Amino acid sequence: MSENLRQFTCTDCGVLNCSKRNRKYPEFCLTEALDEEEKAEVKKLYENRVNKKVSIVSAEIEGEFYGKYTRVEEIIEFAKRMGYKKIGIATCIGLIEESRIFAKILRKNGFEVYGVACKVGAFDKTDIGVDPRYTCTTGNAMCNPILQAKLLNKQKTDFNVVVGLCVGHDSLFYKYAKAITTTLITKDRVLAHNPAGAIYQSSAYYKKLLED
Repeated sequence: MSENLRQFTCTDCGVLNCSKRNRKYPEFCLTEALDEEEKAEVKKLYENRVNKKVSIVSAEIEGEFYGKYTRVEEIIEFAKRMGYKKIGIATCIGLIEESRIFAKILRKNGFEVYGVACKVGAFDKTDIGVDPRYTCTTGNAMCNPILQAKLLNKQKTDFNVVVGLCVGHDSLFYKYAKAITTTLITKDRVLAHNPAGAIYQSSAYYKKLLED
């Protein structure tokens, strides 16, 4: 799409006045485009008891432990401050060892843990219309993120943590999980589960991502 026709958004902004609010917003700024009704509608959502507490606790942890705590430690601190007791782990079966260690850490910190692997209740990929040629590398047993979510819902988990679910499978889990959910590990088989690596190397080894 032509740059003249494309709608500019936050990823095109070089000012980022929304962070410090000490400069002038660009003409296309999404903040400036908001009307008072939209602002009021969103602000009202933060008055919801859960939304308000999540927002306050998140800000406290960011402010107190910025650059000090790992993601694992932040999750533990968040869960404690939120008063959560039972934590669900929705894990890729390929990261089951990582999830076992994480579960052990959570239990050491006083939480009850209920983990569900992605192949739970698995059926054949071809049953839902996947072409058999796409089952040659990883096998025919289909990941089942919807059932993962439903089983954690059934256990009435207070808080869920996703560990390495595939792109798309994680989306279905988030869609059907009832408890608030965060992510510990985002799967990237090529970059040792560090997807930001492709961004950091976009001017070098991964410049192919920007080529026409």
